[in-house]
Amino acid sequence: MLNIAYSKKFLKSLSRLPKSIQNKAIAKDEIFRINPFDFRLKTHKLHGKQKEEWAYSVDNFYRATFVFIKDKEILFLDIGTHDQLYGK
Repeated sequence: MLNIAYSKKFLKSLSRLPKSIQNKAIAKDEIFRINPFDFRLKTHKLHGKQKEEWAYSVDNFYRATFVFIKDKEILFLDIGTHDQLYGK
């Protein structure tokens, strides 16, 4: 079983998203808890300044970023569009 924590930034960003995206994020969170590398999430390692972070797709435009703290401990860092998260 995974132990998942949410940063204040993640919770704040999530609360500002449209309700439809929040619902998609909740559905993806349920998949993530079973298998963080489920093909439906498109989980991938980030590069550059965020090289210690991972991300998965909520939908075609929104991503959630996270880090592995320990083997079964995960901290969700932020959620938003590609441009919001990666500053492009």
